[in-house]
Amino acid sequence: MAAAIALALTADVPAHAEDDAPLQTVTISNTRTAAAPDLPANSIVKTQDELRQQQNIFNPEDALRNMPSMTIRKRYSGDRNALVGGRSFSTTQAPRALVTMDGYLLSNFLGRFDAPRWNMIAPEEIARIDVFYGPFSALYAGNSIGTTIAVTTTRPATFSGSVRLAMQDQSFDQYGQKDHYRNYQSSALIGDKLASGLWYKLMLNHQDSTSQPMGYYTATANAAGAFTAPAGGAPATPVTGVVYDTGPFGTRRAIFGANAGAIDHTLQNTAKASFGYDFSPTVSAEGFVAWWSNESVTRNQTFLRDAAGKAVWSGRVSDGANVFVLPATAFIPYTRDERHAQAGLTVKTRNQNGWNGSASISGYRIVEDVQRNAGAADPLAANGGAGNAVVRDGSGFNTIDLQATRNGGPHALSIGLHADDYKLKQATRLTTDWRNADGAESQFVGGETRTLALYAQDAWRFAPRWQATLGLRAESWRAENGLQRVAPGTAQYYPDRSEQAWSPKFSLAWDAADDTTLRLSAGRGTRFATVSELFQGTAAGSSIIVNDPNLKPERSTALELMAEQRYQLGSLRTSLFQDDVRNTIWSQLNLNVLPNVTNVQNIGRVRTRGLELVGQIDRLGIQGLSAEANIAFSKSTILENDNYQPSLGKNWTRVPRVRSAATLIYAPADTWSASATYRYSGAQFNEITNSDYNTDVYGGVSRVSQLDVRLLLKPARGTEVAIGIDNLNDNRAYQLHPYPGRTLFGEVRYAF
Repeated sequence: MAAAIALALTADVPAHAEDDAPLQTVTISNTRTAAAPDLPANSIVKTQDELRQQQNIFNPEDALRNMPSMTIRKRYSGDRNALVGGRSFSTTQAPRALVTMDGYLLSNFLGRFDAPRWNMIAPEEIARIDVFYGPFSALYAGNSIGTTIAVTTTRPATFSGSVRLAMQDQSFDQYGQKDHYRNYQSSALIGDKLASGLWYKLMLNHQDSTSQPMGYYTATANAAGAFTAPAGGAPATPVTGVVYDTGPFGTRRAIFGANAGAIDHTLQNTAKASFGYDFSPTVSAEGFVAWWSNESVTRNQTFLRDAAGKAVWSGRVSDGANVFVLPATAFIPYTRDERHAQAGLTVKTRNQNGWNGSASISGYRIVEDVQRNAGAADPLAANGGAGNAVVRDGSGFNTIDLQATRNGGPHALSIGLHADDYKLKQATRLTTDWRNADGAESQFVGGETRTLALYAQDAWRFAPRWQATLGLRAESWRAENGLQRVAPGTAQYYPDRSEQAWSPKFSLAWDAADDTTLRLSAGRGTRFATVSELFQGTAAGSSIIVNDPNLKPERSTALELMAEQRYQLGSLRTSLFQDDVRNTIWSQLNLNVLPNVTNVQNIGRVRTRGLELVGQIDRLGIQGLSAEANIAFSKSTILENDNYQPSLGKNWTRVPRVRSAATLIYAPADTWSASATYRYSGAQFNEITNSDYNTDVYGGVSRVSQLDVRLLLKPARGTEVAIGIDNLNDNRAYQLHPYPGRTLFGEVRYAF
């Protein structure tokens, strides 16, 4: 598709009177020009109008799924764990993706696998999304070594608002079990800008979602393909319904049903108030207060039936060929209640030339987060019984940013100060009735991290066609108050420690012609360990196993060479990139200690090299017909790993060799449009030994080959009606968990 775009862009086009003028640099919708002084590397932009025209968006993260070199691990609508993967990092490396909303941090760096807090945004309030690649800007924290995603929300200019209703109906078929899973969402948005200089915006969002099964209880055969009969002579209950297939490692396995709270029914509510005030034409303040709640109830599904047709959930069973023992905990459900709050405030100046300043502060609090886990399978769990609860109340993070910028003349200078702190408090309690969280504490994990950073960046246009961007970020990081406590009375306190890092940045751009830009970018970025990577572990009796309180920070050295050609009808960009990361933080088996231990460790060196093509055609010969496409080829290799030598030379996890998306848009009139997007990514590995070679099955990280279509109608002013189908071809894809099947989408929106 990218090659086709290149051919179309260079082909002759009909002459028009306005085409007699010299060819000029044009601004296109999916990429910025290289001349922007604050962009030392590539970026991609999507606006609100483009997103509504091109994609079926149920949750905010859906807006990112067609971006170049990006993977969004959204398992189902309402997923609170929609993780981001990028050019050189996987969706299980959440701290390498920096996500902001109007400059306020949405990324949750409390845990290794905590996704950004997408819930603080409603889809219809997204004004634009900017995506930046690599650690090339000194303005962003070390977590930007992968990808930076900046979401800008709408701001009212007059009295205005909107209401939106959206629905999804998913058809899902797995292991002979067929069903439909439905999702509903409603939103309301209202705002105004008053003559006094005050503006406000109020947002409410409600979501009711049910997932397809997320996991299955399995038993794996030996290397010969035989299932070892369990010990004991108790009679086995004859059952039907056992399903057999081949797992990711090429071994035969038996599947008994959807387990571990496989089907998640979630009710989520978001309320947000945004506001601002213009003290003068050059001084203003703005901020927001947001609240998000979630009530999640899960259930499981056994495939097994006895001779009377009754569901079998546990015990010794036989299908006539093999005997298995299903533990009482195989099909336990859980519930989860969450209440999160976030607030931010910014004061800034906006002089057209000369110096400007801004001061910003924000805080995020987990007011309540309780997961209650049953101790028995679904039928018995409904009556209560023993279990446990995991509580994270009181965890959270704060950020402070001070920045001064100077524009005018050949220099665009930025200097700033950034500070953040993260606090993790997680308790596990043993409960006599799993339906409540009251009980004796069996484990507590806690700790804090703090970062202070100073940075400076100068975009210097030292010649008419040349610009150099130089930056430096100095960071001081500290971990403290690390604690793991196991009842009764066993506690491990970890000494405070600190690290410092210097991260230089450099970019040189040359406008070889009015329509051609070349740019070389180089940057160092440092990503420090999160509190859970340092302190969160497991406990068995009096034995405490932690991840690693002495983890070294990840250090990325990245290079990118970019060439962009702009045409009257679009553009084509080619990028060669390399990301060389030292001390990658990862959970793996350590073969250098006896007995061997699996925990979070540093991997010596992982290098990624790749080629990325991004193109767009504004007119394809038919009025209203346009296209855009991207494709990336990459190779991510483990070069050093002292603790686990079998991984050397292997592919890094969940970074596909090929990722692409191509969108065709037909918009012949302002009243309607149609679009189709084909999205593909190659097979990947979840194991750093690459032993999970059978990828296109449950438990693997499979290829994705999906077609999405959308029809948008505007029957009256302010009214939009959209219908679409995601995964029209019903491609079965996995990131360990199954991705959704064919999903019908419907949306009605009215704006005033």
